[in-house]
Amino acid sequence: MDELRRIDLNLMLSLHALLTEQHVTRAALRLHKSQPAVSHALAHLRQVFNDPLLIRRGSRLELTALALQLQRPLEQALQQLNGLLDTGGFDPASEQREFRLAMSDYGAQIVLPPLMRCLRREAPGIRLAVSQASREAMLAQLRDGEIDLALGVFSEIPASLQAQTLFEEHLICIADRASLAKGQAPALEEWLQRPHVLLAMRPGGESEVDNVLNRRGLKRQIVLSLPHWSAAAQVLAGTDLILTVSSRSAEHLREQAELVFFQPPLPVPSVSFQQVWHSRRHLDPAHAWLRQQLMQCC
Repeated sequence: MDELRRIDLNLMLSLHALLTEQHVTRAALRLHKSQPAVSHALAHLRQVFNDPLLIRRGSRLELTALALQLQRPLEQALQQLNGLLDTGGFDPASEQREFRLAMSDYGAQIVLPPLMRCLRREAPGIRLAVSQASREAMLAQLRDGEIDLALGVFSEIPASLQAQTLFEEHLICIADRASLAKGQAPALEEWLQRPHVLLAMRPGGESEVDNVLNRRGLKRQIVLSLPHWSAAAQVLAGTDLILTVSSRSAEHLREQAELVFFQPPLPVPSVSFQQVWHSRRHLDPAHAWLRQQLMQCC
């Protein structure tokens, strides 16, 4: 206890905000303090721990080794302290908070309708700010504290992040019925020769299908790459294009008689659609409640 007498416990709140946001201005906004006040707190914390805690790398701040060690126990200690003071516990109905989520338009189409119905019914004070980015960018944004939750298909999850599978998804092909002989699904050789549409956040990206093809030494002909699911579906009619997408996102297109649906002509493993968050958010009661609602919605 003697060590606690040396510092103001408010410094621990400042330390938590700085380690979470890794940005003095964002930490100040989080704490409802001025930027000079938070800069002063950082200087004091550096003296207390005899460590710079945050060091500049180009245009950004990164945590030192000691800061990384402090992050998890500090989060746990503050959560426990908050639990001692907050006898009422977390109440979704009265929570006033904004969560920053990142997902593709496919994820938004699947997740947001049931989630928003849940929030308006159970937690009307919770607001969502949704952005779109590549998988790599979403993981970087989680690491940097720019978003609270990322949803999508991720091949590798860094050790500092936690993930939960919301559902398993398989891929399906869609094409204009008139472009296929007797409306029948093409064999692999013809499928590879046909022009394809690729849904990707950036040109040159690859999908699960391309990963399977690469392992077999095969390659398909991609003539259109774009990040917009709705536009990708609309360009199929009247063309010889083939679009391969997650099956859930294509359900509403089955009513269009001019389109035909078929399985890819080679086995493609199902993919896990996940929600991913940083470990520093794991014990946050509101964050945990939101993750639970997402699991139920999916």
